[in-house]
Amino acid sequence: MATTIAVSDETKEMLKTLGTKDETYDDIIRNMMIAYEEFLNRQYKRLEERNKFKKMVF
Repeated sequence: MATTIAVSDETKEMLKTLGTKDETYDDIIRNMMIAYEEFLNRQYKRLEERNKFKKMVF
């Protein structure tokens, strides 16, 4: 099921620059989300290694 997401023309142009001609906007956004999650995990790991980050347990 597809969903329409409204973005400004500027955002649309920025998305175009992040992808290749063969990628859809969905591909570009997914890749950005994966890259961001990987970045956060690396940051958390660095903080844990320095004993400066404590995971919260609920």
